[in-house]
Amino acid sequence: MSSPYRALPTDVRPMDGAAQWQIMQDGWASFMLEDDTAARYWDRMVDELPAFQFGLYESDTLIAHGYSVPVAWDGGDLPDRGWAWGLEAALTGKDAGITPNTLCAISITIARSHQGQGISHQVIAAMRDLARQHGFRQLIAPVRPNLKSRYPLTPMERYVTWKHTDGVAPFDPWLRAHWRAGARIVKVAPQSMRVPGTIAQWEAWSGLRLPESGDYIVPGALVPVPVDVERDCAVYVEPNVWMLHPVRAE
Repeated sequence: MSSPYRALPTDVRPMDGAAQWQIMQDGWASFMLEDDTAARYWDRMVDELPAFQFGLYESDTLIAHGYSVPVAWDGGDLPDRGWAWGLEAALTGKDAGITPNTLCAISITIARSHQGQGISHQVIAAMRDLARQHGFRQLIAPVRPNLKSRYPLTPMERYVTWKHTDGVAPFDPWLRAHWRAGARIVKVAPQSMRVPGTIAQWEAWSGLRLPESGDYIVPGALVPVPVDVERDCAVYVEPNVWMLHPVRAE
């Protein structure tokens, strides 16, 4: 039986902007859209690397999207900057004429209407297929565990060791989805995303009053957010988890 879903790169079928943005807004806490590396490189990624961005469609309805970038990786230690490194390395490498050899995931987001229906496996498979189609033998992913925000005081290094009820698979559903697709956890990327802002900005993003300096538990954040009222700033630094997918050649 053929799949009811089609993954189409944006150089073949551009995504509807309104539908794409609605999926993004529904899927991410507002502060997640304010990463400082994304501010520099996201638009360039979309405009200059359309073959590596794709929509997943059910009939003609956009139900998920995946963003990825080609990078040069020597197979050594993956960078602590994780997500930010991937985005930056792809565009600066492109500028420098460096030949990429690896696909790096940037984001996978599923429409709220289709969450909990196994779509994540479809999108991960589509991204692996994209790596294969471009001749890459590896897909690296700085994964954002989707239940970690419920345990913000637990260090990521411990969180990734937690197991599912079967005692084997990772506890976190998003880590588990990648694991079941054939990926393995490589390491924690402790400085994967960085979101700076003023106190007023963070109050708007979090829905909290931040009346004094200290660490705050912010809805959707994976770790506490350190707030400095005297300097009128808060800088959220998010850890992610590097996972490695081997990709079979066609």
